[in-house]
Amino acid sequence: MSMNPLPAATLGSLFREARTHNFWRPEPFSDGDIHAIYELLKFGPTSANCSPARLIWVRTSAGKEKLKPLLDDSNVAKTMAAPVTVIVAHDLEFYEKLPWLFPHDQSARGWFAGNTLKIEQTAFRNGTLQGAYLLMAARALGFDCGPMSGFDNARLDAAYFAGTPWRSNFLVNLGHGDASKLFPRSPRFPFDEINRIE
Repeated sequence: MSMNPLPAATLGSLFREARTHNFWRPEPFSDGDIHAIYELLKFGPTSANCSPARLIWVRTSAGKEKLKPLLDDSNVAKTMAAPVTVIVAHDLEFYEKLPWLFPHDQSARGWFAGNTLKIEQTAFRNGTLQGAYLLMAARALGFDCGPMSGFDNARLDAAYFAGTPWRSNFLVNLGHGDASKLFPRSPRFPFDEINRIE
């Protein structure tokens, strides 16, 4: 199926006018919103369809209190105010699902089993990609995003993923941002400074 370019207004919502938000309007974020975002992001490509991302959607007051002591001080207020915070993690045993996820090559599990470096690199790379798909899916559905690091990965993994092969990568605050409190947009590189066509 050939794809047609999206309208300029849509490209603006996804890229040109979209911003990283730090302040949030107190509007609800439903289970349906969470499911709708996932049902889009899951279609983003990963190598061999490995799909290693694992997502924790922190929305309740109790959930936020569990997350709060793991955050850097500069990230506490905005994370507590956000309607939902997503812990973007990846599964270091993702390859166990490859016989189902990549059925046309039943040797795919063997590409990774026992190769710790390849497992870690593949899980991190593709889990990060899926985190980016999360951002774009949320924006496509009319939500604002606030991706961030600024937390203690080791302590978060101990609190949420002890005894599992899941590991945290980054966090994303989601909701409807307060545009009146945005900083001016930071600069972006011009094409010629960081691109080369060969």
